[in-house]
Amino acid sequence: MADWVTGKVTSIQHWTDTLFSLKVHAPVAPFTAGQFTKIGLEIDGERVQRAYSYVNAPHNPDLEFYLVNVPEGKLSPRLHAMQPGDELQIVSEAAGFFVLNEIPDCNTLWMLATGTALGPYLSILEEGKNLERFENIVLLHAVRYNHDLSYLPAMQQLAERYAGKLRIQTVVSREVVAGALYGRVPTLIANGELEAAVGLPMTPETSHVMLCGNPEMVRDTQQLLKETRQMTKHLRRRPGHMTAEHYW
Repeated sequence: MADWVTGKVTSIQHWTDTLFSLKVHAPVAPFTAGQFTKIGLEIDGERVQRAYSYVNAPHNPDLEFYLVNVPEGKLSPRLHAMQPGDELQIVSEAAGFFVLNEIPDCNTLWMLATGTALGPYLSILEEGKNLERFENIVLLHAVRYNHDLSYLPAMQQLAERYAGKLRIQTVVSREVVAGALYGRVPTLIANGELEAAVGLPMTPETSHVMLCGNPEMVRDTQQLLKETRQMTKHLRRRPGHMTAEHYW
């Protein structure tokens, strides 16, 4: 049984009409950067719950979550309407294996995210531990519109902090934006645009690719890398080149 505790909203940031971030204080157990927990509310006599990744580093007491409001959803509209001081339920123990301890050594670590799935990478990079194993890190955030790049300033600050080790690349699929690539992530890998923009190769000899976000992006990218780059899924019993987390 999950151990639910009560959390209190300390702030809410509305990035767009649908994208928002919650900061919460709650007596949760220590977690590993990249993990997720569950948030719940009592609605019509039952607990409605969903899984959300931590955006904050484990040492930060401000528990942060990046969410999208799904108007027809049971939970997200209620979370979207929250105010500082409101209470919610949160599972104390985090879960998930989308963490650096599961990633093998390599020259270049690719962190590819769509939408709100950026969260685990921000937690990992903000913490900054166990990254000396990688010579280069690429953080890619793919969104539909430019205004969906909620954490771009934070990403740029991280790039400055890592002084050349971390390269930031944005992708926008519905409009042309200066500095961002245009299109879908699998297409940009297939046609070489992503590697050209970043200036690094994505090969089994040099790279490990972390994929987090839209299941279609994750599936299509894995299939592409398998067929055209001879990259394989990473398993503990059989080390490979791709690690994935699905966001629904």
